[in-house]
Amino acid sequence: MELEALTQDAFAALGVEVGLSPALEGLADIVIEPAGLSIPVRVRWRSLVDEQAAERLLAAEQGAGVLLLVGERVTEAARRKLLASGAGYLDLRGHLALKTQGLVVSADVPTVRSKHGRSQALAGKVGLEVATSLLLSPGEPVAVRALARQLGRSPSTVSQVLTALRTDGLIDERNEVTDTALFWRVAERWPATRTYLANALEPHDDVTTRALRLGLDPDAAVGWALTDTSAAVGYGAPVAYRAGQALDFYVPDESALHRAVRLLGTTETAANAAASIRVAPVPSVTALRSAPVGTLPWPLAHPLFVALDLAQDVGRGREILQAWRPEGDGERVW
Repeated sequence: MELEALTQDAFAALGVEVGLSPALEGLADIVIEPAGLSIPVRVRWRSLVDEQAAERLLAAEQGAGVLLLVGERVTEAARRKLLASGAGYLDLRGHLALKTQGLVVSADVPTVRSKHGRSQALAGKVGLEVATSLLLSPGEPVAVRALARQLGRSPSTVSQVLTALRTDGLIDERNEVTDTALFWRVAERWPATRTYLANALEPHDDVTTRALRLGLDPDAAVGWALTDTSAAVGYGAPVAYRAGQALDFYVPDESALHRAVRLLGTTETAANAAASIRVAPVPSVTALRSAPVGTLPWPLAHPLFVALDLAQDVGRGREILQAWRPEGDGERVW
């Protein structure tokens, strides 16, 4: 198994022997043998190991041996949590650490590019459609054919995406989301490029409303969806919003974007923009909208999609996500 090989290579780089006693088969993946000790280790994979993922696995993996989490990135908070709990981690960017009775390891090791990180599950639109559908219902098992019908995709294609996500450890055998790793993997692929509009939208202009397919009627199946900071404020996220701030929207398709460009003009920079627009990466963005909140007349994108936009800001945006727990929209997945 690749995870075992990665772990063995990391310990070998430190001169620690690795083996497996027949008596421990089924209870541990490897046994490390430093200085005459024999320590069984259970190796588990997550693409991103953050504090929440570490907590979940520590609670779920109660058994013989020491838990060692392997990930493409292990956050500082997760590192502290694991070591304080008598577990360990291998960050494939080049650090191995483990703390258990009689042994403390913390050392740089060769950087590794895992095959787990090369999955093409999210490379195309179908991958994003499958992944966001799972994130919208994280506590529910998913059947391939039911999901394929929901998305209007072939069962074989959906099955391939789900298999790749399982291989990456992002979902379990029931196709359920297991922790926050899938959200952050999707965030890495989430399109952020915007078109900046020179003139503001006028929601009370019936001609503009029809031409741009704003979908402001409560019965509209699809329409423009307000996102990013202004939408986060509407959902009660701890983020500042100033009056007159440029709004960010998702539009249903390319034709809506082109109409907006023709009617409202464009500008090259965000500083001069009256608003920004993007084509929705997946159809559910402009179909699953919430009613307007406060003084803004615009339907809001679902909290998941707002969160994916906030996640693009590796500083302040991610701090906001840590503190934001939307009410009434299911389990938080970030």
